[in-house]
Amino acid sequence: MNEAYLLIGGNMGDRMHYLLAAKKMLELDCGTITRQSSVYETEAWGMENQDPFLNQAVLLETELTAKELLVTILVIEEKLGRKREVKYGPRLIDIDILFYNDEVIKIDNLKLPHPQIQYRRFALQCLNDIASGKIHPVFQKPVAQLLAECTDPLTVNKFS
Repeated sequence: MNEAYLLIGGNMGDRMHYLLAAKKMLELDCGTITRQSSVYETEAWGMENQDPFLNQAVLLETELTAKELLVTILVIEEKLGRKREVKYGPRLIDIDILFYNDEVIKIDNLKLPHPQIQYRRFALQCLNDIASGKIHPVFQKPVAQLLAECTDPLTVNKFS
């Protein structure tokens, strides 16, 4: 069984609905979610002039390979109405693979661990809830340390 840490987020429409729908589809098509972080409301990263995101990290146990998981995630995003129009732009749903086991993968459109995780407070904060001791296989640092060292100034708050 493979362990994939995913980050789910979106900033359009009923944000909580899309988070819940994405988790349901991940469980139907990919495996079992065994842990999930709190939901956080976060400022937009990369293109800041847009509505805030809701984000949540999950641990997914899956039989899928990393490549199969990516393909399935892209289908789920499409089924939920994701349109890829503007890089870092507003979106109904976004599902990123942050870690896949302890593998380092660099092929086509799949780079793992996620190459920007160390720069994104919103991803690290969510991940820290469920995997603070998880060691980044490239930097050889736990998630909690990456979060403590992160210089991203954007606000991340628990959503209630």
